[in-house]
Amino acid sequence: MGGDRVLRTRLNNSYIKRTIRPLYGWTQATPKSVFLDPAWDRTTPIYPGMAMTKTVGDQVTLCGAGSGAGGVGTAANNIPIGLSALYVGGDGIDEPLDVGMNVFAVWVLAPDAEFEILAPAFDTTADWVTADGGDGNEDLVYVATAAGFIGKLTLTGVHSPTTAPVARLVKANSATKITIAGLR
Repeated sequence: MGGDRVLRTRLNNSYIKRTIRPLYGWTQATPKSVFLDPAWDRTTPIYPGMAMTKTVGDQVTLCGAGSGAGGVGTAANNIPIGLSALYVGGDGIDEPLDVGMNVFAVWVLAPDAEFEILAPAFDTTADWVTADGGDGNEDLVYVATAAGFIGKLTLTGVHSPTTAPVARLVKANSATKITIAGLR
């Protein structure tokens, strides 16, 4: 659900690609079936690959949103549970709204899962190339909570990141694409 490569769009948006791509994910990650919290007001777009957090029951919202930016809950809700598999307003596509239900999918990464994440689902102002220095150190990926960057993947010390990491950086492919893996 949602994590596949098929993206149904209107004809004027047919060029758009999903911003999360599983490389090692079909048996290394779990597409978890959840519901987008109905309190989400859609003022901040959610792109596939942005981090999600649990609210109540099987409901999720954009991680880092707290009670602002259309968010649900408080800053304590900043514990990422996985990555969005669907569009909610980003690029003019709202997959849950198009089907008329708040059904949603979140990719939960196992340690050996790898995904490519495309901009704008991650913070392109962070210095990913320096972080991916090939120094043998594990570079963790966090979730930004600062206005304008909420829910986007980022590095420590950039745009008020969450305290809990969501993944680890495998490679900075380009200015608009990174590869991440699950936490060990």
